[in-house]
Amino acid sequence: MTDDVMRFFAAWMLTHEAADEGLKAAVSRGDAAGPGGMSGGPDAFVDGLAALVAEEKEKLKAALEARARGEEPLDTGQRDPALDELRFEVGEMRGRLDAIEAQLETILRTLRG
Repeated sequence: MTDDVMRFFAAWMLTHEAADEGLKAAVSRGDAAGPGGMSGGPDAFVDGLAALVAEEKEKLKAALEARARGEEPLDTGQRDPALDELRFEVGEMRGRLDAIEAQLETILRTLRG
């Protein structure tokens, strides 16, 4: 049984290693193709997307490392207007839910006497 478990984990590790190498190769190809490289077909799109995701991953790692040191992560100053609008709408919904909750608590207190 131990041999089966070890073989399973070895196969699992090999699968992930091959996937990691494939992803690293896609990132390299995407970096080499540059910003316009995503329009060169399905493979080029995947390579470009992998490169963009890898770049974002590095930004996230840097922000997490800065936070772990007690520093504020660098703000790029670029804000997404759609995300800002979504934040506003969520805030509005939260306010309305808080008002509804307060009204329900008032009704419950009134009913309980």
